Amino acid sequence: MKSGFIGIIGRPNVGKSTLLNAILGEKIAIATDKPQTTRNSIRGIYNDEDTQMIFIDTPGIHKPRNKLGEYMTGSALATFEEVDVILFLVDDELSSGPGDKYIVELLREVKTPKYLIINKIDTFGPDKYKQIFDEYSELGMFDGILGISAKKNTNVSDVISTVKRHMEDGPMYFPPDMATDNPVRFLVSEIVREKLLMYLNEEVPHGIAVEVEYFKENPKMTDISVVIYCEKKSHKGIIIGKQGHTLKGVGVAARKEIEALLGCRVNLKTWVKIKENWRDSDIALSNFGYYEQ
Repeated sequence: MKSGFIGIIGRPNVGKSTLLNAILGEKIAIATDKPQTTRNSIRGIYNDEDTQMIFIDTPGIHKPRNKLGEYMTGSALATFEEVDVILFLVDDELSSGPGDKYIVELLREVKTPKYLIINKIDTFGPDKYKQIFDEYSELGMFDGILGISAKKNTNVSDVISTVKRHMEDGPMYFPPDMATDNPVRFLVSEIVREKLLMYLNEEVPHGIAVEVEYFKENPKMTDISVVIYCEKKSHKGIIIGKQGHTLKGVGVAARKEIEALLGCRVNLKTWVKIKENWRDSDIALSNFGYYEQ
């Protein structure tokens, strides 16, 4: 048996969660077109006949503007030293902005095998791909460079086979039928947060936290109560929407996906509460499961 851990890193909105889902062949990480969708490191477990690989989808590395941002970036950076292989996702030239340059500088001294993954190749032509490839290749710090489209599942199998070569003899850390070690309550809260990200405008989503307040499995139906926290009274109105339409739409979309996850009918109740400046509160961040005090 061979096994090991792989970190998926990159700046926000580059497709890390989409890649993880593509590798596993099922959805365990929420993915939207909003930056900073992923807040916690999420572990996805890939099994084949002789190997178990644990992929860690990390929050997008960015310059923090609050304590939540500090936690997210710190969580991603901690992955560097804890894994056997690093996959660094990009979707643009190194010269296009400071975000990827910052990550490159962090990676320079890291001895862990690292691969550059050029994602979203379905959205640009060969000239742009060559420019991205050449700029990163000149750095001389990557063990290899692969072009993929996580969304279209293009060349994802190449990523799997490349990483597998670095796995060494080791234990099976998780049962073979397990796709993630994240608890069901966490997955439910993430599904609700994903639907909120999809329904709402740019500013409100970053000020939202979702907490599963009640979860009880019954023979015919599972009862779940979810509290959505926001930072401002005006945000609460936006989340609820005119005559409650937005919150109802979020609830219906989330319930369908939660029922598919649990394999049973679900009675989902959603509530919206205000908790001002929770992203800069150690107590609130701890209560929402982002870190221990």
